[in-house]
Amino acid sequence: MLDTFQPLIQAATGIDLTDPEAAKAELYGRLDPASEAGKAVTAALVDLLEKGEVANRGEAPVKFSRAAKATEETNDFSIDVVDMTGPGPRHLHPNGEINWCIALEGEPTFQGQPPGWVVETPGSEHVPTVEGGRMLIVYLLPGGAMQFL
Repeated sequence: MLDTFQPLIQAATGIDLTDPEAAKAELYGRLDPASEAGKAVTAALVDLLEKGEVANRGEAPVKFSRAAKATEETNDFSIDVVDMTGPGPRHLHPNGEINWCIALEGEPTFQGQPPGWVVETPGSEHVPTVEGGRMLIVYLLPGGAMQFL
């Protein structure tokens, strides 16, 4: 299953998260969700969801799973996959957060942003929220660092 996440890991590796707009531009340049490669990643992730291999714990509005801990194989990113229809738990990103967001139903936004890449800066905190539908989100956390508040 880790192979499915490799294009996301490769795209996210080395990205400076201190400027979220510049980081997003770099991520889109490396792996555009609308490209053939981006569509293939999305299709593979939706397939994993439909097979019950990811986001298979908890209950709506937040179903979740840990796909991998931060290791050398994941370029020191932990990988969480979440199926969301509303707010999740407040947390802090000591090293930032990189998200690949996929619309599943409706016209969802994550943190007010449309499907695609969403970046949170180091030291930021939020109540992660999906509005307007249902979204599958892959959370890449540098160093696996996240603190629930």
